[in-house]
Amino acid sequence: MSSLGVDVLRSLREHLRPLVAYHLFFTLLASSLLLPAVAWTLTELLGRFDRPVITNAELLDLLLSPGGVLWLLAAVGLTFLILYLQQAGMILVAIRRHDNHLRLAFVALWQTVHRLPALIGLVLLQVGAHLLLLVLAALLLVWLYGVIIGDLDPYYVLRIRPAVFWQYVALAAPLCLGWVMLAAMLYVRWILALPVATLESLGPLAALRRSRVLTQGHRAAVALVVIAMLLAIVALPLAASTLFDRVFTPLLWWLPERNVVLIPAMLAYVAGYVLATLAITFVGIAANALLSACLYLRLAHQEPRPTPPPPGAHPGRLAWGVELTVLLFALLQAWWIVNSFELRDDVTIIAHRGSSMTAPENTLAAVERAIEDGAHYVEIDVRLTADGEAVLYHDRSLQRLTGDRRNLSDLTLDELQQFDVGQWFGDAYVGERIPSLDEALQAVRGRSQLMIDMKPDSGAEEALVDAVLAALERETVGRRDCIARVSPANAARCGNPNVIEETRLAVMSPAVIEAIKEREPALRVTLLAQLVMPGTLDRRSFDALGLRHNRITENEIRLARALGYEVHAWTVNDPARMSQLVDLGVDAVITDHPDRLAELIADRRELSDGALLLVKLRNWLRR
Repeated sequence: MSSLGVDVLRSLREHLRPLVAYHLFFTLLASSLLLPAVAWTLTELLGRFDRPVITNAELLDLLLSPGGVLWLLAAVGLTFLILYLQQAGMILVAIRRHDNHLRLAFVALWQTVHRLPALIGLVLLQVGAHLLLLVLAALLLVWLYGVIIGDLDPYYVLRIRPAVFWQYVALAAPLCLGWVMLAAMLYVRWILALPVATLESLGPLAALRRSRVLTQGHRAAVALVVIAMLLAIVALPLAASTLFDRVFTPLLWWLPERNVVLIPAMLAYVAGYVLATLAITFVGIAANALLSACLYLRLAHQEPRPTPPPPGAHPGRLAWGVELTVLLFALLQAWWIVNSFELRDDVTIIAHRGSSMTAPENTLAAVERAIEDGAHYVEIDVRLTADGEAVLYHDRSLQRLTGDRRNLSDLTLDELQQFDVGQWFGDAYVGERIPSLDEALQAVRGRSQLMIDMKPDSGAEEALVDAVLAALERETVGRRDCIARVSPANAARCGNPNVIEETRLAVMSPAVIEAIKEREPALRVTLLAQLVMPGTLDRRSFDALGLRHNRITENEIRLARALGYEVHAWTVNDPARMSQLVDLGVDAVITDHPDRLAELIADRRELSDGALLLVKLRNWLRR
């Protein structure tokens, strides 16, 4: 097994052209027929649930339903079937001799399709076994999470990392390690099932048994080779990305600030990056297929690697034409990428729970600090008290910030204001109280605006909506009275009298949006979502979609532009990620550090157009 890696690389070099041809043919077929068909099938299936899926809890409920299990199995199965088809074809290309590279690629494609029933069965058995192990491990982890962490706010757990978090990690780590070991044992035992099913025309069960027999006594060596190959495949894109980022990108900064020089240089740079990405993707896929092929030949036929193609198999001009097409594709892709860069830096700064990393969350101190830090909006969480008042608080229970186990909704405003919600943050904030929404609205008058995140208890959604609207109406009256009392020169400090116009509401339920719009259609409402499953959400029902920042893609931005709503990213504290999201085209960034985002925007506005293009290029590379 020691020379297996060398044989894989040698086989890759000897069969490069037919493998490239097959890869291109299969990619064209998959992108034009298979992937759209799979996407349409899964979207139609998901659309039958007739309910939005925008949170992890809703997704879990959906996946645990009978229809959800069917959808999940279909999605996973179809995805792996496409991968198996691609790998099987490359194995055939490497092992089956033919006198013409391109003809061999077509023949391999036809033979792969001919073996479709056996490959479907193999996916059901092989992938199904791994999926079953994963589901069992996930259920145990979820149960463990509920026992140890319970109802604590996940954001708080990840940010503060209390003692219960580390207890959970200590117990979950061995469980995860055990699952990895079992999954790896199955993978190595069945690693030759695909080449056996492809080359020996055996059924799925027979292929798995044959693989188990062939690997008997060699599994430790096979595991080492597989791990080494996997590490190499993972390291290759990281190394290429580092090379571009650390070596080639700095060279662009030395170019003159003239678009006639900068734009062609960037086109060449991006084209090179696209070509490198395509090459690395191909090498990773082909190396994995050739590893299976070489292992099969060694263990089943005592041959070190596939036989090299016969002399005269070079396809000549046709191959050069295919490769020229790839080059033109890379140049066109580079042109599209560079031309998609917009020189815009307008993004709304929303302070999450106030400046909640420098002052206790949802307090007047956090609101004040957010205004000082340059936030355009101060995001606050609002709940309803026992006497129907809207107050600033995130959790259902008071336990996390005060140690009291009672729910906020069981206490009146007067009772709640006896609690100290600043002491936990630091001595400087001892005595901070739970403020009312009225106090928060007065605090931002003429200086900033509020984004009110509605946190209704079950069954009290409309009551909370009514309480918030009543507070907005009271603030409207207060601002108009203020304007009437002061001189025109001082009217600005009274704030915009149209409070409805400047205030945003945020919710996590489309049903609450309907209740808000029925009462006050002019209010702008953001739907906060952890994810959006395709086909489950009416995207015309809200004014903005607030997504977890790692869920935001170019397609999400295109959908928002087409349907006329904004995209808000939450919760982003890393300046590099903030810069990426600005370039991606988000309309607002929700952050615990509004000062960082304000400083970033100020710095970007001082850059020349050429320097800003280079910043956008670097951000594109880091996506």
